[in-house]
Amino acid sequence: MAEPIISVQGLTKTYASGFQALKGIDLEVKKGEILALLGPNGAGKTTLISIVCGIVNPSGGLVTVGGHDIIRDYRKARAMIGLVPQELPTDAFETPWDTCRYSRGLFGKKPDPGHIEKVLRQLSLWDKRKGMIMALSGGMKRRLLIAKALSHEPRVLFLDEPTAGVDVELRKDMWELIRQLKADGVTIILTTHYIEEAEMMADRIGVINNGEVILVEEKDALMQQLGKKQLVLELAEPLNTIPEALAQDDVELEANGARLVYTYNTQGERTGITGFLRRFSDAGLRYTDLATRQSSLEDIFVSLVKE
Repeated sequence: MAEPIISVQGLTKTYASGFQALKGIDLEVKKGEILALLGPNGAGKTTLISIVCGIVNPSGGLVTVGGHDIIRDYRKARAMIGLVPQELPTDAFETPWDTCRYSRGLFGKKPDPGHIEKVLRQLSLWDKRKGMIMALSGGMKRRLLIAKALSHEPRVLFLDEPTAGVDVELRKDMWELIRQLKADGVTIILTTHYIEEAEMMADRIGVINNGEVILVEEKDALMQQLGKKQLVLELAEPLNTIPEALAQDDVELEANGARLVYTYNTQGERTGITGFLRRFSDAGLRYTDLATRQSSLEDIFVSLVKE
C-alpha cells in the first residue's frame, strides 16, 4: 500500500475546561483520494482538521502530513495544506488579487501571477480581482476562501463544511472544481452535513461521533455492507395496525396506513420476500402497486450514530 499522505495516530485533545474533544483518533488518508468526514455538530470534525492544519495544539498523539511531523516539522507540513474554513474572514479592504498573492507569499512560495490568475479564473473571480473584498457577495467570498487556500499549490485540501449556506449554482461549481483538483492529484478531506454530497463525491467515508472515529470505509462497500432494501406496497385498503400474520416481519406502515414497507437485507442468502408476500396474501391483504427502494447513506449514518 502507498504511504498515506496524512497519518493520525492516537490523537487526543482535551481543552482547559476538561472537555475531551478527541479521544485517541487513528486515521490514514490515502494520496489523491476524497475522504468525507461525517458527524453531528460537536463530534470533533473541526477540532481534528484544526490540529492537522496547525491551528489547535494536540494534547497527545502523532500527526504527519507528507511524512512531516506537524509539530517538529511545522513549516513543511503546513506548506502542503490548504484550508477552506467555515467562517468568512473580514480582511475586507484588500482585493482578491492581493489577498491571494499575499497568501502565497506567506508560505514562502515565489510569486507566480500565472497561477493566481488560473485559480481566480477557475473560481469565476477574475472579473472581481481588483474590487474590494467587502463588496463581494457571500457566494463570491466563499469562492475567494477557496482561491486563497489554493494560492500556494497545496497537495492536501481541507474543506470544512464547504457548501453550508451556499446556493445551488455555487455548490455545482465547487464540485466541478473539486473533481478537477482530484484529477490533478490533490488529496481532499471534507467535512459535511450534506450526506448526498458525500455520497456523490467521496471515495471513502469516515464517521466521527463524540470525538471518536467509529468507522472509515470505502463508500461503495459501506453502502453495500449496510445496504438494506425496502419493498414498498401500496395497499388496496388502508390498515390501522400491522396484521398479526406479519408481526414477525420487519414492516411498518406509512402514508396513514395506505402503504406497507418491508425491509430486508440485500446481503443475506435469502431476502425473505417470497415468504413475506405469501403471508401478506394469506392475511387477505391486496396491493395495487409495488416498488423497491435502497437505504441512503443518511439512513446508514443515523443508524451508526445511534449505535
